[in-house]
Amino acid sequence: MPHSDSVPPVKFAYWVPNVSGGLVVSTIEQRTDWSLDYNIELAQTAERAGFEYALSQIRFTAGYGAEYQHESVSFSQALLHSTTKLKVLAAILPGPWSPAVVAKQIATIDHISGGRIGINVVSGWFKDEFIAIGEPWLEHDERYRRSNEFIQALKGIWTQDDFTFKGDFYRFNHYTLSPKPVQQPHPEIFQGGSSRAARDNAASVSDWYFTNGNTPENLKKQIDDIQAKARANGHRVRIGVNAFVIARDTEEQARQVLKDIIEHAHVDAVHAFGAAAKQAGQASPEGEGNWATSGFEDLVQYNDGFRTNLIGTPQQIAERIVALKRIGVDLVLAGFLHFIEEVEYFGREVLPRVRQLEAEQAVAADVAAAHVA
Repeated sequence: MPHSDSVPPVKFAYWVPNVSGGLVVSTIEQRTDWSLDYNIELAQTAERAGFEYALSQIRFTAGYGAEYQHESVSFSQALLHSTTKLKVLAAILPGPWSPAVVAKQIATIDHISGGRIGINVVSGWFKDEFIAIGEPWLEHDERYRRSNEFIQALKGIWTQDDFTFKGDFYRFNHYTLSPKPVQQPHPEIFQGGSSRAARDNAASVSDWYFTNGNTPENLKKQIDDIQAKARANGHRVRIGVNAFVIARDTEEQARQVLKDIIEHAHVDAVHAFGAAAKQAGQASPEGEGNWATSGFEDLVQYNDGFRTNLIGTPQQIAERIVALKRIGVDLVLAGFLHFIEEVEYFGREVLPRVRQLEAEQAVAADVAAAHVA
C-alpha cells in the first residue's frame, strides 16, 4: 500500500455558469445567473470555500434552455482578474480555434494571471452548432484524432523553439512562440468524453480526463482502462468526474430536491438535448460515447451528474467522494442548483469532512504499511 504522502487530496472544480439556464434542464427555480457580476461573486466564494478549479463552458448557439452564452476564454480571463488562487479552465473547440491562436492567447493570459489558466479541449458533440457557424462536422473518431493533433501542437508550441509538426489537420514550420507560458512545462490540458477514442486520447496526450457522471463500478472500469493504456504509453493522466451535488441537512431534503428537479423537467428541451447528445455518443464505433446510455432523468442534468450520487447529507457525500478517490478519481467537477449559496455550504460542511476522512485513511494506511514492514 502506498505511503499516505504519495496520495494527494482530492481536488474540487465547479462548472462556471457562463451559459444561461443553469445546470439542469428544468423549470424549477435555480438561484444562479450567467452574468459577470454573479460569476465574479461565485468565483470568489468558491476560492474561499476551497475549490481549486473553475471550468467555463463553450457554446456558440442557443438551445436546451441555454438562450445566452458568454465566450469561454474572455470570460475566464475576467474571473482570473477577480481572484488570486483559483485556476480557471477555458473550454476550447478545435475547428473554430487553431492551435497557434490558442497557444498565443493562453500564454498571454498565463502571464497576466500568474500561471492560473488551463484549457478543456472539447472535441465537439453538437452537430447543429458546427453547421450553424460553418465549421465542418467530422465523424466521431476523426474529431478525437483532430484533438490529439491539436494537443500535440499546443504542447510543442508551448515547450519548444523552432517547432515543426506535420499532421493531417495541423502543420507548423519552425515556429517559435515567445514568451512561453509561465506554467511549466505548460498550462494544464483537460479533455472529456467516454468513448474508446476519448479514452485513448486521454491516455496518450491529455493531462486530465473528464468523464460524465456514473456509478463507482462503471467509473472504475473506465479509469482502469485509461490508466492501463496510459502506462503502456509512458504517459500520466489524472481523472476528473462530473457530479451534480445536492447537499442538504437531511437525506430526505436532498432527495426531495432531486425529485422536484425531475418533476419540473423541461420535457421538450430534455428530449431535444437527448437526441443531439445521443447522436454524438452513439456515433462512436463501439457506441459508448457520452450519453449513449443515458435515460431521461440522467439527461435532465446534462453531464449525467445525478449518476454520481453526490446527493444526501454532507457526511454521506464526503464518504462517497472518498470512495471515488479510492477507485482513482483525482478531481470532482461539481454542479449545483443554487450556485453561490451551495458552493458556500459545500465548503463549510462537505469539504472539511472529506479532508477528515482522507486524514483518517492516511493514518490507517501508514499503520498498515508499518505492520507490513
